Amino acid sequence: MKEFSKEVYLKWYEEMTMWRRFEDKCRSLYLKQKIRGFLHLYNGQEAIPAGFTHAMDLSKDSMITAYRCHIHPMAMGVDPKRIMAELCGKATGTSQGMGGSMHIFSKEHRFYGGHGIVGGQIPLGAGIAFGDKYFDRKAVNICFMGDGAVRQGALHETFNMAMNWKLPVVFVCENNGYAMGTSVKRTANHEDIYKLGLGYEMPCLPVDAMDPEKVAEAAYEAIERARRGDGPTFIEARTYRYRGHSMSDAEPYRSKDEVAQYKLEDPIEIVKHRIFENKWATQEELDALEEKSRAFVEECVEFMEESPYPDASKLYDYVYSTPDYPFINKLENN
Repeated sequence: MKEFSKEVYLKWYEEMTMWRRFEDKCRSLYLKQKIRGFLHLYNGQEAIPAGFTHAMDLSKDSMITAYRCHIHPMAMGVDPKRIMAELCGKATGTSQGMGGSMHIFSKEHRFYGGHGIVGGQIPLGAGIAFGDKYFDRKAVNICFMGDGAVRQGALHETFNMAMNWKLPVVFVCENNGYAMGTSVKRTANHEDIYKLGLGYEMPCLPVDAMDPEKVAEAAYEAIERARRGDGPTFIEARTYRYRGHSMSDAEPYRSKDEVAQYKLEDPIEIVKHRIFENKWATQEELDALEEKSRAFVEECVEFMEESPYPDASKLYDYVYSTPDYPFINKLENN
């Protein structure tokens, strides 16, 4: 794995501060009704995509996740300006403004969503990995899910098949403590989510997901295991979200003191502390990186504002029918 150098840490700091500002700006745009529908923010969880993309081969590996999906594609290389445009329904967005917040997608960067159905992406991640194995691409899929999704039956069916076929996939539960407003403590008889892998003899482990270095180390081992043909790993990435489940969440299920306590473990501050510890940058240099991040987020907003809405006729370009669909006659004859 690439070493954790000065360049890596400064890159992490710049990217993670930009991601945090991007999400804060999304919140502001939502309150101004420029972003409509659902909006799920990622504040506090930035160490996960930072660590995973450090360990991945971005020239061939892929990623799929649930609906809290603005930051993952940025880490994979998708232009944040296009993500901002998609959030606001503009034609320059990643899905031409037709998908919105929960459906960011990029074939070019092998980021396959953005899925609003809880747990719906889990079998899809295994399917992508099956394709990688079938065509001998030597690629690995990283399949993210929330802690609420691990209670879906599809996870268990997928785990069983993935182990049976030794698929090159890494399953990652981003355990931020709450499935919407329901604590992990209330959803099962156990709190160690990673142990679900034991039933399938799948290698599994928890990781402190507030630290990108620890995430990268766990990710690299799992990715290399998958790449050499030894099958999947299940990682429980223990993290915390500083915002509500979505913009409509009043957060009655947790206290301000609890949130404040977790902010003492802020992943951006962990990166900052390590930079200072190694004397890799001064406060002024980090301030300059933060200002660069702030300016770039404003550029994203400007790009979005200047982009047109898609023409209404475009709706019909993404809806199709097949008159000679092969099963229609069978249905009619029966």
